[in-house]
Amino acid sequence: MIKFAVKGGQLYLRANKSTLMQSLLPDNRTRLIAVMLILAALSRLLPHPDNFAPIGAIALFGGCYINNKRMAFFIPMAIMFFTDLMMQLFNGNGFHPIMLWVYASFTIITCLGFYLRGREQRQNIMVASLTGSIIFFLVTNFGQWATGYYGYDNGSLTRSFVEAIPFFRGTIMGDLFYNLVLFGSFALIKSYYPSLTTARAEQGK
Repeated sequence: MIKFAVKGGQLYLRANKSTLMQSLLPDNRTRLIAVMLILAALSRLLPHPDNFAPIGAIALFGGCYINNKRMAFFIPMAIMFFTDLMMQLFNGNGFHPIMLWVYASFTIITCLGFYLRGREQRQNIMVASLTGSIIFFLVTNFGQWATGYYGYDNGSLTRSFVEAIPFFRGTIMGDLFYNLVLFGSFALIKSYYPSLTTARAEQGK
């Protein structure tokens, strides 16, 4: 079990495997981001409109703010996989044929988050959010075609994209909503509790 606690301006995540947790979450900044991503990912378990999900926002936010680039891939991916597993156990739809394509898009959007570092102005976040939505749309629907869902006849690839257009609005709105929540919340916390957004290297200064 993981517990969150704030004490003396420090954010702590307590778990049975404390050594592992400390190596993965070495400073306040990474712990805070992990908590935010876990809460965002858990929202997938709540009823929501089609494609209105935090997947793209989790990748973009993690890529932007987790300092260690390996952890920027690993932590959001691990959180996503955990919620996929929970969804599979609860309602049987966590694992699906295009799951690997979803994770591929997730990886590309994380790289987009690297580019966003130091450029976290509102307009840049909105452009990055829309770009992430387009990446998710292109990669996952190509994956849907690659699995043979639409067959491999003439026009099957086009059908894969055309029939997904009604769901694209949900992707755009979901990414925009969760990006504004995550980036906006981080900015507010940084303003009022700067110690919680401090990386390990900065803490040592």
